[in-house]
Amino acid sequence: MPASATTPSLLSRLLLRAGGRLADVILPPRCLSCRETTASHANLCVSCWQRLSLIERPYCERLGIPFVYDHGESMVSAQAIADPPAYGRARAAARYEGAAIELVHRLKYGDRVEIAPFMGRLMVQAGQDVLVGADMLVPIPLHRLRLWRRRFNQAALLAREIGGRSGVAYEPLLLGRSRRTAHQVGLSRKERARNVQGAFTVPPDARLAIKGKRIVLVDDVLTSGATGEAAARTLLRAGAATVDMLVFARVATPIE
Repeated sequence: MPASATTPSLLSRLLLRAGGRLADVILPPRCLSCRETTASHANLCVSCWQRLSLIERPYCERLGIPFVYDHGESMVSAQAIADPPAYGRARAAARYEGAAIELVHRLKYGDRVEIAPFMGRLMVQAGQDVLVGADMLVPIPLHRLRLWRRRFNQAALLAREIGGRSGVAYEPLLLGRSRRTAHQVGLSRKERARNVQGAFTVPPDARLAIKGKRIVLVDDVLTSGATGEAAARTLLRAGAATVDMLVFARVATPIE
């Protein structure tokens, strides 16, 4: 191959590498959580990685809550049997504690949208089994007034990131919030369920797109599951074949 054919490519790589080094000098990589200097951009420092409790098998195949002991493949917890959710399966990348809380709060309340790609990457890894065969990703929507105040929907940012990495279609307009609800923080499980009852709606022109589809609902955090429950019921009533949940973090007390 003539030298002239390889020179531009080599030069481009050298310029990109030099530009990256210069950027690291001007804006050194910092931890997404604590802002300490790190070895690479869009990552956590060693200390914050140690405080991020990732959820891995063995866990309840329905709720995604980890088991203390390995009970074998496809095990479902007594909790899932006694009180099964409307959604099929729930998957989460991490327990809602330590660095996971900090990341969620920095994204949601600190306008740190650059954290979304990192969280989305971990969610794709945690949700492989619900993403395989899924037709679309639907983020939990915000009411328009809350969206106007916050300027972005963190669930939509995560769903878009997951769609780009997994190839599953990102559909942010198929589920709406028909009324404004109070914040769920501080409410009991029953109060949370009442708070979001009837809060979601499917626009009439979206029903055809939903009918018979396998949907993955995306959110940042799963606590009692009331929000996901209400959203899943709305989608199922609109004709969805199945609805699963994929979140970054969940409240998860290990099951014996």
